[in-house]
Amino acid sequence: MTHEEEPGYERPSGTNPDPHDILIDEVKGHHRRFMKLIHLTHSSTRAAGVMLGAAIVSIIIANTGLYEGFLEFWSTHVAVSIGELHGEMSLLHVVNDLLMALFFLLIGLEIKYETTVGELTNIRQAALPIIAAMGGVLMPIVVYSLINAGDPATAGGWGVPTATDIAFALGIMALLGDRVPTGVKVFLSTLAVADDIIAILVIAIFYGAAPSIPWLLAAAAVLVVLIVMNRMHVFALTPYMLVGMVLWFCVYLSGVHATIAGVLLAIAIPSGSRVKLSNFLDWSRERVEEAGEIYDADAPVVTQPEYITTVKSISRISRQVLPPVTRLEHKLHPWVYFAVLPLFALANADVSFAGSDIGAMLGSPVLMGVFFGLVLGKPLGIMLFSFLAVKLRIASLPERVNWMHMLGAAILGGVGFTMAIFVANLAYADPSLIADAKLAILTASLVAGVVGFVVLYRQAASAPEENDPEATAKEPMIF
Repeated sequence: MTHEEEPGYERPSGTNPDPHDILIDEVKGHHRRFMKLIHLTHSSTRAAGVMLGAAIVSIIIANTGLYEGFLEFWSTHVAVSIGELHGEMSLLHVVNDLLMALFFLLIGLEIKYETTVGELTNIRQAALPIIAAMGGVLMPIVVYSLINAGDPATAGGWGVPTATDIAFALGIMALLGDRVPTGVKVFLSTLAVADDIIAILVIAIFYGAAPSIPWLLAAAAVLVVLIVMNRMHVFALTPYMLVGMVLWFCVYLSGVHATIAGVLLAIAIPSGSRVKLSNFLDWSRERVEEAGEIYDADAPVVTQPEYITTVKSISRISRQVLPPVTRLEHKLHPWVYFAVLPLFALANADVSFAGSDIGAMLGSPVLMGVFFGLVLGKPLGIMLFSFLAVKLRIASLPERVNWMHMLGAAILGGVGFTMAIFVANLAYADPSLIADAKLAILTASLVAGVVGFVVLYRQAASAPEENDPEATAKEPMIF
């Protein structure tokens, strides 16, 4: 029998009780501010804004007298010694190889969620964004390769315009709120996840150094240890993170890009709960009643050991209800999107025009290939493959979604940024080519973001009843 089914029970009127009401008055304000901070750090729009701000700061510095010192700072080496073992890397490599592994770990967790309980579990439902993602990868490759055919120095950059930046794309769409059908948001987020899977495979296969077989075998052995830990129902996160560091080290020395270790680690982290949920509610309710019976309102809490022990047991078990993947994702999200990715943007978006031939830069095959790969190739591939999937009855458009919605989402797929810059650093040996690619990525992402937003906004304004049955009662959007 549930709590609501008890004789004499009456549900409180109004909304659900505010959890702040259980706090003492002196800390309510602090807790509300803390919860606002938590809400802020889980906003795609704000995360995209912080990354964009970091990129703008990087570009400004790159075109001032501070640039030389800026480069020297990121070239500073960090050394770690343990006994006879000694290792060092520059701060730039710490960001790109070590901290970005956390970004890939978060991507891996999101992929695991989508493939276990999310949109990628139902193949019929996931068919449209998966097929669209394939088109969104293949067509930019075609566009880039046509422009850079025959030049060995630039031909290898075909992977740069293939990836969609999920944070920026969803952040831009979030600005439209519920004026866009939920199906469009689900389509774009699922497409971006599928896109990330393809991008990870591209990086692992095509943009690593010649692999070291002994270190690859060592990495495989460490991965087996992680999987065994999963099978043995190890639900604590600390052992996984410690073994994950060993995995990163092995992958780093193997020649495969070290960030792939984050994705491999995510695969091994359990997605189930160690608590038998069917019994948890009854157990926790009994413990709460027990705590209520032994609590003495006239005595300080610290003098009531039985009460403290009972409450601690509730707290300990409650924390274990959440699956490890969920706990880790919640912990990583603010650090990745508000620290790691802004640092990556700050360190890598430095496009300098000082002493450059702007005309030559704008006419660079790399710039043209990346720009048109993202702005034209991405939406063309997404739309073409989506159209074929629907016409061949492999998939269908989401509910209340039309082809103009699909076009807007497809254009937003051209927002490359993080992953595109990441691949550019791996694809080119010449710093000038990297600069050309970065300029193309930044301008293409800006164009795709603005045009995609405008297309979706105009569609929402022209047919509000198709987007949201209650849209006509909402205030118009103010820029």
